[in-house]
Amino acid sequence: MTSMETRFRSALERIDARHERRTLRVSAPAGDARLVRDGATLIDFSSNDYLGLSAHPLLAERAAEWAKRLGAGAGASRLVTGTREAHLALERKIAAFKHSEAALLFPSGWHCNAAVLAALLKAAPDALLFSDRLNHASLHAGAAGHRQLRFRHNDLDHLEALLAAHNDHAGPRLIVTESVFSMDGDRVDLARLSAIARAHDAFLYLDEAHATGVLGPEGRGLSAALPGSVDLVMGTFSKALGCFGAYVAGSQLLIDYLVNTCGGFIFSTAPPPAMLGAIDAALDLVPGMTAERARLAGLGDLLRARLQTAGIDTGASATQIVPAIIGDAAAALALADAVAAKGMLAAAIRPPTVPSGTSRLRIALHATHKDDDVARLADAIVEQCA
Repeated sequence: MTSMETRFRSALERIDARHERRTLRVSAPAGDARLVRDGATLIDFSSNDYLGLSAHPLLAERAAEWAKRLGAGAGASRLVTGTREAHLALERKIAAFKHSEAALLFPSGWHCNAAVLAALLKAAPDALLFSDRLNHASLHAGAAGHRQLRFRHNDLDHLEALLAAHNDHAGPRLIVTESVFSMDGDRVDLARLSAIARAHDAFLYLDEAHATGVLGPEGRGLSAALPGSVDLVMGTFSKALGCFGAYVAGSQLLIDYLVNTCGGFIFSTAPPPAMLGAIDAALDLVPGMTAERARLAGLGDLLRARLQTAGIDTGASATQIVPAIIGDAAAALALADAVAAKGMLAAAIRPPTVPSGTSRLRIALHATHKDDDVARLADAIVEQCA
């Protein structure tokens, strides 16, 4: 065993001692918000397939059609020979969906955030970066090496105080946050946040990964309700839109800058045609899914009310993501096991994904869940926590 492998073993032993060891487990979709794992069919309360689009036949058909017509891969990065008319047409369609001047495709949400934020900071190494403490790890990765002024989670008074305290800074200001937080299911007060950004001449970067498809007019995200309120909107297609990939939407100037400076874009092979086809189909479907969005909102209200009545902390959740906050990592794992034994999968989320002492079941609702599915889950959690 090499010295590096000795370090790997020691690190895993420490992870085990904290009840934070992760392993890969195979799951197979079974339709109707169900999956098969270890031979058992479970109701899926863990995936981010909020609208059930990952199994929609139109996405599969268009992915196959575009792959057959345009090939399995793009063959090169976008700036070499990888850009097809299909890429440009889809980016125009994304821009129209987000009511922005332009948009740019990326392979994944993590890749997008880490690459784009790093590129923005390259343009302004003297920028003050104001970040929500609970921002996704990809955003913190994008800011690596740059000092962050972290404000308390969704505490806009604290953000405003930090901005005022640095009012004499001569360089740019950049605010980075999410519209819906993936582990807490709470939303930012975007109207106030935007007003704060404008008052302090700050560039506003908004991650809409968990809002895209679900919230805002026609599922276009919270930013769509306030046109012109956000300088850069990022989102993914791998959650409510049921496929894969990510986007950035904003001004044409912003997109031109990223095309020329964003290493994660410049040095990545262009997204393949099958991915483009699936995204194209999802964008056709999402605006018309008003009933599914209303269904999701109602299920969230139902579950929160049931858990809160039993004294279980659901934080500030106001969306399709509902945490059942337990606290201790081992207790959260035990609760997830007990729920799984009753035929439901609700993943236990532990540090470092969430802050120490806030381990939880992270419940992701789907429009395809039945009322009885949600009632069964609530009953199982309440019974175990009694």
